[in-house]
Amino acid sequence: MPADANAIEARAIDWLIRQRDPDFDDWDGFADWLAEDGEHAAVYDALASLDRDLGALPRDRGNVRIAPAAPSDSPAPRRPSRRAWFGGAMAAALVAVIGVSTLNPFGNGTRIETAAGEHRTVALADGSLIEINGGSVVEIDPERPRFARLESGEAMFHVVHREKDPFVVETGDARIVDLGTAFNVVRRARQTSVAVSEGIVLYNPDRDKVRLVAGQAIDAGDDDRRPPAVRSIDVSSVGGWRSGLLVYNEAPLALVAEDLKRTAGIDVRIAPAAASLSFRGALIIDPDRNRTVSDLAALSGTTARRQDNGWILTR
Repeated sequence: MPADANAIEARAIDWLIRQRDPDFDDWDGFADWLAEDGEHAAVYDALASLDRDLGALPRDRGNVRIAPAAPSDSPAPRRPSRRAWFGGAMAAALVAVIGVSTLNPFGNGTRIETAAGEHRTVALADGSLIEINGGSVVEIDPERPRFARLESGEAMFHVVHREKDPFVVETGDARIVDLGTAFNVVRRARQTSVAVSEGIVLYNPDRDKVRLVAGQAIDAGDDDRRPPAVRSIDVSSVGGWRSGLLVYNEAPLALVAEDLKRTAGIDVRIAPAAASLSFRGALIIDPDRNRTVSDLAALSGTTARRQDNGWILTR
């Protein structure tokens, strides 16, 4: 292996090891290193994939296989801090990075689909990262490294700043222009939601001209005739699905059920009698899915009962 290749591999291993530290916060440095050379992303991706595969192997002791631990019945964990999300959940997600320049799992290398409950992270050639939630479809273009399209579902974007070359996300008929930041986008039936955790984004700069800064969000319908209203949000809740925390402020139960399906593969249906109810509060995705649904029922004033392979909430 050439000396340069050895150096790149050593640096990639160093990044992997450092990112396991909950206090790691040099994401800008990591993004800059990826952007320096396309070979950096390729080597990092290969090592991260190997690391993931090794971690998935069963732990054997002679002829004894150690089974995974059973779900804990301990009290629900405290709400994670923003630092814990970005330093912990992000580091864990990066172990499953896909280098789109070197891996082509869907035939054309531009369309990425995730199953319900599946989370995936994509590293773009410019060093930007896209964290994709379950039940989502994202399209990227190798010829346009500063572009992505969210067809459906949810994704968190971490964009490397380039003042003269903004990053563009398309979803529905909307364009979200990013000036170097981190933001979450949800695409539901004829509706787009955007929440910003860092920096600035512009929503439909050629039409609505809505400017969002950290701690702000919008919900825009495809048929809205006026620009969406900007509302304030808790920055630490942006992209909370990555660490298993979903936060709501008077959201319809049907929307909560949709998020649970996408994020954790939990199938929850809402009975007609409970369809008008809304939910306010925080849900933690517990390894014991029954517990998550029980929490939702208790906090929303409904009753949860098993139905087929999922649950139904009734009044």
